[in-house]
Amino acid sequence: MTSQPTRGRAAVVVVSTSAAGDPTLDTTGPTIAGWLRARDFAVDEPHVVADGGPVAETITAELAADARVVITTGGTGVTPTDRTPEAVEPLLALQVPGVLEEVRRRGLAGAGPTALLSRGVAGIAANGAFIVTLPGSRGGVADGLAVLDGLLDHVLAQVHGAGHAPRSAP
Repeated sequence: MTSQPTRGRAAVVVVSTSAAGDPTLDTTGPTIAGWLRARDFAVDEPHVVADGGPVAETITAELAADARVVITTGGTGVTPTDRTPEAVEPLLALQVPGVLEEVRRRGLAGAGPTALLSRGVAGIAANGAFIVTLPGSRGGVADGLAVLDGLLDHVLAQVHGAGHAPRSAP
């Protein structure tokens, strides 16, 4: 008997012109979807849109369908069509810049200075969903998921009203 996901919905949006033309070229979307499923989220197949395409519209539709987590991959660099951060920022009621600062720091240690070109953003939407824009590279996604692994439960608990555990007296 297969258990049903209990943590709600999550969505993955792949921003890649080449993968929009041929979805078999996408390697990061399935990785993120599998990571979310392993954490007990219900996740459909990744949405694939072209760079500069309907990123905001796709995320807005997922938020309207009660996604608690939305992770994008791609479109965070500096090419003329890399505009994922610009599409996502207006959807954030609260930015959480430290998330992508840590992803860039890890990338710098592994991939080198090109990791600093990622302009990803993270934050909380008005409905309480957590949105993160990861780089489109496999290494950037691995770094991002490693950061989120230690953070996702805490951020969702905080957003949905959980307080900090009381400190014991010395």
